[in-house]
Amino acid sequence: MKFGQVPLSEAAGAILAHSLQAGGRKIAKGTELTTVDLADLEAEGLSEITVARLEVGDVQENEAALALAQMIVPDPEAQHVRISGAGAGRVNLYAATCGVVQLDAEQLKAVNEVDPMISIATVPGWHRVDAGGMIATIKIISYAVPQSALLRAGAGAGGALKVTAPAYGSATLIETRVSDDTPSDKGRAAMAGRLDRMGLELSPRVVVRHHEAELRQAIVEAPGDLVLILTGSATSDPLDVAPQALRLAGGEVTRFGMPVDPGNLLFLGALGDKPVVGLPGCARSPALNGADWVLERVICGIEVGNGDIAAMGVGGLLKEIPTRPMPRRSES
Repeated sequence: MKFGQVPLSEAAGAILAHSLQAGGRKIAKGTELTTVDLADLEAEGLSEITVARLEVGDVQENEAALALAQMIVPDPEAQHVRISGAGAGRVNLYAATCGVVQLDAEQLKAVNEVDPMISIATVPGWHRVDAGGMIATIKIISYAVPQSALLRAGAGAGGALKVTAPAYGSATLIETRVSDDTPSDKGRAAMAGRLDRMGLELSPRVVVRHHEAELRQAIVEAPGDLVLILTGSATSDPLDVAPQALRLAGGEVTRFGMPVDPGNLLFLGALGDKPVVGLPGCARSPALNGADWVLERVICGIEVGNGDIAAMGVGGLLKEIPTRPMPRRSES
């Protein structure tokens, strides 16, 4: 592509680089100039203008942006991604369903390394998204790019971005109480909100005493596709009441504790094919915590192993909590 000032007599068919007023109207940048445009510009006293002119092998910005989007999302239905129309060299990608965004960071980095004029910006990996939420934008920064560069950028990028939809339809929240009083419904309300935005239905309320035997029975009888446990007393050890109750029910605990704060006191396990998540106390608040990161993946049927949870520690310091008994930083 050639870029620079040219006489009006040589500008027909070129792309206007900067918006101009002529003939009582605005000629927007990016306009492919016609003889009428040039006549109006000449009437304004202009003799030269700044334009971009495509060369053999160049692909115009809108065409290039759409082509790259289609190379990254070759199967929109399977990837649960909607590709927008192109305008001003930009194409946006939207989630076709609620779920979790999965990215191949290395492939997307490779797209951005080919040519500075070819770019894609995305939400972070594992980002929870609502249906219709924007997950990426592809921008061709110049008015055109070489087709060879475009093809290199798209090579190997197919499927580098997708939305994984929820794999379950319902959940049971089991709450334990440490006294005769029924727990506040604050925790249930917060969890109902989390589940609703992922399309899951919450089964009727279950509250049992904070005893292994009663909790075990509730786990066994839980009707939901996945089981959530919110204890009245914090789970502070892998052998504490809630993890032990899961084991007594015939299940297994695959992870206790996570390097995300708030959210340290989470445990993860399963009862047969049914996932079980022991929630930290901070899940009673709708604010983001480590349980959200685990729960969202579990809901979408994504395996969460020890390595996955360990990796959450980088970026896992989410916020200071003023009421924390032992704050992370001492008062000055």
